[in-house]
Amino acid sequence: MNAMDARDETAVLPVDQLGRPLHDLRISVMDRCNFRCPYCMPESTYGEHFAFLRNDERLSFDEIERLCRLAAAQGVSKLRLTGGEPLLRPHLADLVARLRRIDGINDLALTTNGVLLSRHAGELREAGLDRVTISLDTLDPALFHRMSGGRGALDDVLAGIEAARDAGFPHGVKLNTVVQRGVNEHTVVDLVERFRGSGIVVRFIEYMDVGNRNDWSPEAVVPSAELVQRIHVRWPLRAVPPKYSGEVATRYRFEDGTGEIGMISSISQPFCGGCTRARLSSEGMLYTCLFATRGTDLRGLLRGGATDAELTALLRDTWLRRHDRYSEERAEHHGKAPRKIEMHYIGG
Repeated sequence: MNAMDARDETAVLPVDQLGRPLHDLRISVMDRCNFRCPYCMPESTYGEHFAFLRNDERLSFDEIERLCRLAAAQGVSKLRLTGGEPLLRPHLADLVARLRRIDGINDLALTTNGVLLSRHAGELREAGLDRVTISLDTLDPALFHRMSGGRGALDDVLAGIEAARDAGFPHGVKLNTVVQRGVNEHTVVDLVERFRGSGIVVRFIEYMDVGNRNDWSPEAVVPSAELVQRIHVRWPLRAVPPKYSGEVATRYRFEDGTGEIGMISSISQPFCGGCTRARLSSEGMLYTCLFATRGTDLRGLLRGGATDAELTALLRDTWLRRHDRYSEERAEHHGKAPRKIEMHYIGG
């Protein structure tokens, strides 16, 4: 049975327990990373002796493509390749080309730390990638080196950003900046100044309690409203409506017409009510929330000879039973939250 047959047999697309459809699938193609950012993969835990997945434990390109075809038949229209660092996965452009050919996919994106992007931007664009999001937490070279766990060079990331802009991705280039109180909030204005008018959108992300090892505390959060006010004083802003229902970032446009910025406010203004995202880990576990404590094993079925109909039934059932709203419940379980899946397995 192919994906079109699966769509015919389940004509009603699934919605979860809170009425949210399944539109987005984020796929971690690699659990390893060449950075050791303290808020994601601290060196103290992910040192040289840490046991990452073996190659055969990660989903193959065939398996990823098959699951994406079935997910597209259930309403998924957006795919995002993440990690770890996805550009550590060999021949990633080949996977992009395969996913590009899936009916119903109209947005194919990549999130990367940018260090290797200058080598791959051109081939990724030729393969059909629509857009790139690059993580960049500061323009201060010394602070960047520290925030990347001593593994990254700012110049390499900046070169990757330029290569992405030159490649001409049709849906553009965005930067993601995680802001932490007492760490990098003083460099926010520098980032805005650097990329204002460049066509690149900078999005500032409130520091979140992802995983179990980043020593998160609410005192380290810089609320988006504070950042908006700080930037507005220098360059007047106005809020603009979302482009689509469930858009993660709140958008602000510069009054002088030189572009826009975004704010992702998972702590101060949770947006669980509009979440349409599922996440597929490197080893084939399906998670219905960034803060999930458990997932659904798809790799076992894939490698056990399951039919498309059986896989589709599991995808649908997993989404139909979903009731996640972790960010909205954070205040209720602060200090006693269960162990969550680590972000390097399922991306951001």
